[in-house]
Amino acid sequence: MKTRALAAGLVMTAAGFAAYLAHEGYSPTAVPPLPGDVPTYGFGTTRGPDDKPLVGGEKITPPAAIKLAMRDVTVHEGGLKACMSGVMLAQHEYDALMRLALNVGTGAVCASSIPAKARAGRYAEMCKSILDFDGFCSRPKVRKAGKLVCPPGAWARLRGLTLRREAEYKQCVGETNA
Repeated sequence: MKTRALAAGLVMTAAGFAAYLAHEGYSPTAVPPLPGDVPTYGFGTTRGPDDKPLVGGEKITPPAAIKLAMRDVTVHEGGLKACMSGVMLAQHEYDALMRLALNVGTGAVCASSIPAKARAGRYAEMCKSILDFDGFCSRPKVRKAGKLVCPPGAWARLRGLTLRREAEYKQCVGETNA
């Protein structure tokens, strides 16, 4: 049986953080990872040391990039814990959800079916939902019922994201540690 604790009491492990850094990869220069995306540098950071959005071409060193990645973990942990309030998670589930949140944004994870599935104790389904984040919107999002959504036919799967989500899924279900 898996040992679970309240999400509020968990923190991302060093192994989870290392797996995140490895999947993200290091970039010394701020560039959009995909057409239409915001610039990132370091290990996927979108905001500089001053917490302002990056401008293309900005530079960062590896030590500074790790420091900003640690800051990002703290920020995303707060958001994930807020939307998973009262939820019991195993450490490997939490690390997998943190890796996902760091890549796609806490808002996207919290707006998905993941928190509801976790609250209902449907952990296998919660983990499987990670696989839904394997692409990007290839055209500008449109407003529908007050929300920005990807227009029909604009969702594009990316092999790299599919592989990344599969690794996070395996971690979530306990097949791997990172």
